[in-house]
Amino acid sequence: MATHSPATPVTPTAAPNWRSVQGIDAFLIVALMAVVAVCVRAIWYTPVDAMLGAAQKIFYIHVPAAIGGLYIACPLLAISSLGYLWIKDERLDRLAEASAEVGLLFMGMVLVTGPIWARTSWGTWWVWEARITSTVFLWLMVLGYLVLRGAVETPESRARLSAVMGGLAVLLVPFVHLTVRLFRGMHPGPVVLKPEAPSLPPEMLTTFLWANMAFLLLFFALLRIRFRWAGLRNAVTALETA
Repeated sequence: MATHSPATPVTPTAAPNWRSVQGIDAFLIVALMAVVAVCVRAIWYTPVDAMLGAAQKIFYIHVPAAIGGLYIACPLLAISSLGYLWIKDERLDRLAEASAEVGLLFMGMVLVTGPIWARTSWGTWWVWEARITSTVFLWLMVLGYLVLRGAVETPESRARLSAVMGGLAVLLVPFVHLTVRLFRGMHPGPVVLKPEAPSLPPEMLTTFLWANMAFLLLFFALLRIRFRWAGLRNAVTALETA
């Protein structure tokens, strides 16, 4: 009579880590909830602008996205790139790549929400004025950085060449920031970060500050995920080529 070996015991599944909920990053969940909460506050609980109407509420997405994309992602890309050229730490290369991808997303939000606001405020979807044109050019530079990374196969050459380009990208950020002061254009000037007192009513200013915190959470949640994913990808690639 044939004998049957005992069934292989099934290893119990480990308890889910506190950092994830059903495989989804908990930090990202909190960030998305914060963004949704800010959008609800902006739409239903923040006063409507007397001149621009409901279209002004795009401001609570447009400006925080610009802060994340231009003033955080691009400097972080440059610092990480230059740091890699100096000490050749693979983690800095991954941080530069993650910064570029998240920055490209946030600047994309700027370039999408801007025309929606412009259609109501200026009567046209697009105007080739200094702030808009320079932002598009910076977005294309970051896109070119990622295209370069995808075109070079050797990891060392890819990291070195892209680091040079990443270090140059930040040079355009001060120019983008100063365009509203250097050139006469249709783009409005700063309403919060300026020598005078903020020109937003208290209710709008509160929503704006909450929006910035929510989008900062989203930025760093996405950056963290992308950085960790790049590490796993590099580890798999190293095993495949070993």
